[in-house]
Amino acid sequence: MDKKQVAHILHEIGVLLELKGENQFKVRAYVNGARTIEMLTEDIVQLVETGKIRKVKGIGSTLAEKITQMVTTGELPYYQELRSSIPEGLLEMLRIPGLGPKKIYMLYQTLNIADIAELAYACHENRLIELKGFGKKTQDTILKGIEYIKKFQGQFLYGDVIGQAETLLEQLRECPQVHDISIAGGLRRCKEIVKDIDLVASSDHAHEVMQYYTALPQVDEVVASGETKTSIKLASGINTDLRVVAREEFPYALHHFTGSKEHNTAMRQRAKAQGVKMNEYGLFEGNRRLHAGDETEVFKALGLAYIPPELRENRGEIEAAEKGDIPELITREDIRGVFHVHTYYSDGVNSLEELVQEAKKAGFSYLGISDHSQTASYAGGLKGDAVKKQHEEIEEFNVKNPDFFVFHGIESDIHQDGSLDYEEEILRLFDFVIASVHSGFSITGEQATWRLISAMTSPFVTMLGHPTGRLLLGRQGYDPDMEQIIAAAKTHNVIIELNANPQRCDIDWRYLQLAKQQGVLVSINPDAHRTDGLYDTFYGVGIARKGWLEKKNVFNTLPVEQVKQYLAAKKV
Repeated sequence: MDKKQVAHILHEIGVLLELKGENQFKVRAYVNGARTIEMLTEDIVQLVETGKIRKVKGIGSTLAEKITQMVTTGELPYYQELRSSIPEGLLEMLRIPGLGPKKIYMLYQTLNIADIAELAYACHENRLIELKGFGKKTQDTILKGIEYIKKFQGQFLYGDVIGQAETLLEQLRECPQVHDISIAGGLRRCKEIVKDIDLVASSDHAHEVMQYYTALPQVDEVVASGETKTSIKLASGINTDLRVVAREEFPYALHHFTGSKEHNTAMRQRAKAQGVKMNEYGLFEGNRRLHAGDETEVFKALGLAYIPPELRENRGEIEAAEKGDIPELITREDIRGVFHVHTYYSDGVNSLEELVQEAKKAGFSYLGISDHSQTASYAGGLKGDAVKKQHEEIEEFNVKNPDFFVFHGIESDIHQDGSLDYEEEILRLFDFVIASVHSGFSITGEQATWRLISAMTSPFVTMLGHPTGRLLLGRQGYDPDMEQIIAAAKTHNVIIELNANPQRCDIDWRYLQLAKQQGVLVSINPDAHRTDGLYDTFYGVGIARKGWLEKKNVFNTLPVEQVKQYLAAKKV
């Protein structure tokens, strides 16, 4: 096991122990141990092999023994036994927003609630109202969280699925009988939440392709098998459909199985108005299929410019294509640097140097460090002395490294009254300030709107972070009026963050067109807490494309000198 896997298991052991009601000292030992391992700069394998793991501060003899077992054998029987001793339903209950291990343990011990269904029933029976530590407000919040989970059951985050889809794609390309193949469906449209993986292929030997497909190692179950469509379930739990068509049908099938239902309906209506029939097999004049070598020719046959997959939602793309007004959408290569990156000064894992090295590998030329502010004590928020120390460290780095620039920022909590953390003396130190809400999620949409706009009136605010506070498949957020938020951002010259973490994708892509129309800049930020989180930026590019954004609409496509000029002009 590597460092990341070891830390994950140690943290989960802490959670499992809390679910069993173990004392907090034991729980904290594992949770703190996980964080210690995450922050290691040395190679964990070497530490284990040399026995130096026992000398790492925060790692006692018990933890050192278990870490050694994981690194050397790849297994930890203690973890497996612990996990199997706890009802699976309790682990599922952890998905409910605001319901932590302590409360789940209490529910299990006092009311014998062992799964989400039993919990929902207990809430409807008002059994939580008199329970110590709960009450009516908590009960209502739990019920709301359960409904949210049910709403999205059987759905998956784009970031959790795209890697699996790309692996399948590469495996199927190795099949000799496959001619053309592509990802389709919501994944190809860069939907932030998808239900399954859709693949479309062309071949003259569909039977052999399907045999190859169902024999892949990650296949857990063959749900349905046929010559033109086969459905499997992967070991990860997601369903995957593969459709195989003739070569001449491929461009039409790819278009059909990529577009949303609304886009496809609008396209068929357009074809009908022009005297041709359109379906997944082609465009037909009578019984004659019109030839199309690729999707571009499919659109051209209907008098349209090519419509990128991300835009195929029937939100004006067909009308724009008719006029030749499809914009040149932003690409991954346009991104020059990233903001909203956390270091181990707060709740990040890596040092400044480690993050810079990975940023260079990703092709970036600048980095915007923004650890949590002092109010976020739960995330190791920076006090004034820590801010000054980090400021000096970044200044020293920039002097020594002229080929890469680090901007010093902060993710400042927005207080209930709309004010920011820190006095002006501290705020003036930063090159940029991201203002974000991290507490008080029960506020109404009107209150949230007022709170965010109040923060944006501060001359120190450069960006508004994850404006709705949502966690996809986990928390709905506080639902501010985004039209008012975008208008206020325009008035106060505030950049709106597109938080590219796959769990957020916030601002929602449906509002990006409005931001673009209003002339509000968007910054695609990874909200990275470790080096691999920097690559979430590229998920954000897909969302930005879905929102019709061009290079000129995105702040972090600017070269470093222009970014410096912009931030200098913005500073008070």
